[in-house]
Amino acid sequence: MSFKDTFFSVKQTINCGGTIIDFADPRVMGILNITPDSFFDGGSYLSESAILSRTSAMLEEGADIIDVGAYSSRPGATEVTFEEEKSRLKPALKAIRKNFPAAILSVDTFRAGLAEYIVKEFGVNLINDISSGLIDNNMIPVIGSLKIPYIMMHMRGTPQTMQNNPNYQDVTQDLLAFFADRIAVARQAGIDDMIVDPGFGFGKTLEDNYKLLKELKLFDLLGLPVMVGLSRKSMIFKPLHLLPDEALNGTTVLHTLALNNGAKLLRVHDVKEAVQAVRLFSICLKAGN
Repeated sequence: MSFKDTFFSVKQTINCGGTIIDFADPRVMGILNITPDSFFDGGSYLSESAILSRTSAMLEEGADIIDVGAYSSRPGATEVTFEEEKSRLKPALKAIRKNFPAAILSVDTFRAGLAEYIVKEFGVNLINDISSGLIDNNMIPVIGSLKIPYIMMHMRGTPQTMQNNPNYQDVTQDLLAFFADRIAVARQAGIDDMIVDPGFGFGKTLEDNYKLLKELKLFDLLGLPVMVGLSRKSMIFKPLHLLPDEALNGTTVLHTLALNNGAKLLRVHDVKEAVQAVRLFSICLKAGN
């Protein structure tokens, strides 16, 4: 029997404040960077009108979740203080909640105090933590007390250090062991709904990234939905000698490979194209059944 014939039971739903998101069909998360220095769209969505326009467009294009980020995590990114991150998030989340009260909102932060504030103040539905609770040791206990879904990503070090000579015995096996440990810690803290993200480009070489993509199906062993963040990343544009704004076609190719290898959530800059990829993939998967 080949690996692809082996069945693993993967949790298919998460509960976002009473709204159930079912991953029987893959879902799309739209990226809203309210930062001046993100690698692709930094500085594009700083005003309230730009934030609301972008949110509206992504929801209309079919985004299931809007992921708001106020701290750029690109390699070598400048550190942002707690107060600066909070000051960016507060008006943005207030405006989004007022204008799109039913939107499922995720916030990309590794700070427990900030996570607790935005969940209680703005009803944020998920926390997307690039460090899996390792930068701020209070994060996992806080998420457990809030009873909200938690996205845990793998990263070596911090955004400032993660690309300093990353190395692994076997990147896929090392990440599986990492997530097995973090999932156990999260479950002990009372977290029921989790999503794992291998962290493409976060402390990995180009070869590491493609090995993870090739072997993504192995992450089904964890029994949780897998999110991938591949959108316009250097693993696409550098081998093709392109710029990030030329990497949409390559992004769609890798999204298709990821879907075929078991990805359940695509975190993307280009919602319309990702939704189209998911729809065509789902049609193909169901053909003849």
